[in-house]
Amino acid sequence: MSAPASAMANQPPANPARKRALLAIAGVVALAAGAYAIHWWLVGSRSVETDDAYVQGNIVQVTPQVAGTVVRVRAADTDTVAAGQALVELDPTDAGIALASTEAALAQAVRQLGQVYGNDASSISDVRFREAEIARARAELVRVEQDLNRRRSLAQREIISREDLAHAQATVDAARSALRAAEAGLEGAQAQLVSRRSLTAGVAIAAHPDVKAAASRVRQALVDLQRTRLIAPLAGVVARRSVQLGQRVQAGAPLMAIVPMDQLWVDANFKEVQLRDLRVGQPAVLVADQFGKKVVFHGRVAGFGAGTGAAFALLPAQNATGNWIKVVQRVPVRIALDPAELRAHPLRIGLSMTVEVDVGDVADGKDATPPAGARLADVVADTGPVASHTRADAEADALIARIVAENLGANAAPSPGSAASRSLH
Repeated sequence: MSAPASAMANQPPANPARKRALLAIAGVVALAAGAYAIHWWLVGSRSVETDDAYVQGNIVQVTPQVAGTVVRVRAADTDTVAAGQALVELDPTDAGIALASTEAALAQAVRQLGQVYGNDASSISDVRFREAEIARARAELVRVEQDLNRRRSLAQREIISREDLAHAQATVDAARSALRAAEAGLEGAQAQLVSRRSLTAGVAIAAHPDVKAAASRVRQALVDLQRTRLIAPLAGVVARRSVQLGQRVQAGAPLMAIVPMDQLWVDANFKEVQLRDLRVGQPAVLVADQFGKKVVFHGRVAGFGAGTGAAFALLPAQNATGNWIKVVQRVPVRIALDPAELRAHPLRIGLSMTVEVDVGDVADGKDATPPAGARLADVVADTGPVASHTRADAEADALIARIVAENLGANAAPSPGSAASRSLH
């Protein structure tokens, strides 16, 4: 009995402070768990997040449309260029020679057709002359026939000899032959006039097919000459410049690239289990590793990839062979950025991003209509090439009109409002 009593006497007294501390810790943990559960229910369950996201953008290749030797390079990597700015110049000698040759061919075509049109008047005069010859031959035939009839009556009365009557008959036969010859000449002249008019009737010299064909060659040669000067199709930053001075380049060879820094977006690779509530048009907040959490970008879901990254890989997975282990797939989701925020904090292609999309607005389970501007990143400005093409057309029209007018002559030059002048355009 003494031993148990002694053991109980040796136990340390209870520590109320320790018990209260453990209870406090348990309460804090329970409170934190409850707060997390409430936060997840109200916020976390309404959003999906991924850090597998990267900045993407348009990479516009600058390629020549004609072959040539590089004589000047006006841009280098990291340079900022404006739309329409000259980037590379090729040797224009060959293109200039080709243009001069086509200009001479156009001038020759106009002059030759001027001669053909002038021959129309000559053919008309020839037809009229032939008609006059027929009229004269018919009158001569009537006269000699009347003379033959008189001589026949005289020959019956033996006033003239038979030799005189034979001469009168020969004269009539000669007049008939002359009439037939004149009629044949008229038919030939009319056929020649019809043949010439088939080439010229109903069309002015400036609108003639031969002139238009020569003019098209002039236009092509002028365009080729202008294409020896490569301009920036849009504003952006130069990247991957490979062209060097003196290099011989072929049509279609990439010389450099331009990245429009105001046309960037983010491709966020969400897991397939995160796509359940994602919809086009849902708002997103983004953080770039470059700026950290102090800069927050805002955007919207602009679209979904047509397949997972593995499906479009260079070497897609072959799950039907060997042992199989399930791997969660990811689908690229395009996030359009706010242009104003992008101008304030420029990004670069390939930068890492963290994306969080608010999926609370699930609507009726269908993709929402993308908001205005959601796909602005897909649009590439082409005002530079369009304006350049318009200027090239105007310059070609002016050059062709000048060549035609100079070779038609001052009196035959088409007026600005004439059909011949309009046909040049």
